[in-house]
Amino acid sequence: MLYPLQFMVDAPMRASSWAGDTLTSRSALLQELEDLRTRQLVYKTELQKLIAVETENRRLRDLLQSSQRVTHKVLIAEILAADMDPSNRQVVINKGTDHGVFRGQPILDSDGAMGQVIHVGPISSTAMLLTDANSAIPVQVLRNGLRSIAVGSADQNSLELPYLANNADVEVGDLLVSSGLGGRFPSGFPVGRVTAVEKDMRQSYAKVVATPSAHLDRVREVLLVFSDRDQAPPTDAPATAPAAGAATQAR
Repeated sequence: MLYPLQFMVDAPMRASSWAGDTLTSRSALLQELEDLRTRQLVYKTELQKLIAVETENRRLRDLLQSSQRVTHKVLIAEILAADMDPSNRQVVINKGTDHGVFRGQPILDSDGAMGQVIHVGPISSTAMLLTDANSAIPVQVLRNGLRSIAVGSADQNSLELPYLANNADVEVGDLLVSSGLGGRFPSGFPVGRVTAVEKDMRQSYAKVVATPSAHLDRVREVLLVFSDRDQAPPTDAPATAPAAGAATQAR
């Protein structure tokens, strides 16, 4: 008979305890949810870093495979900065005279020729890309051996062959490779592929445009090429760069 009275007396205390437990559980769940959201954001960030690292490793593997195909000594360098001026297509790399780099040295990526070193410092250098307005490289059409000069153009993604006659045997799709006649680039490196040929008999030369084989705007690592007569990259002691007069401009 006393149980209903006891139940009524204890009801407020039980209700208060239940409410407290409920609020505590809800607060803990909200905090746990916030922690999970934070962890998810951190994991997403780490995942993006892993994707970037994987992509970089893939580029390095391609570059190393390319270096194995090159018969000359090579040195891998990383691009530190790029000139955003469309007419000055230049990049800064993290190798200099301390690593044996010299003025006029050719640089490549895994797909072809990129340009040449134009200024050398102790620990970094500046390289001019093929599409720079002041760049020129002797090339030949792989299909028939036709020789010409590929120069940089106003378009940052194309090359021009301004000295081909209208009757020259050049076609869209022809692969251009370095001829080795300029004394800078060893022969046989891919330079570009012909994308347009316009022949006007009223003009002395045909208008021939090519797209560079190298990914000039996307790569982060490049190969510095040493020929047999060039100084090889040092192993223990720092190397000194050849005299400036030993390298002349390609153009």
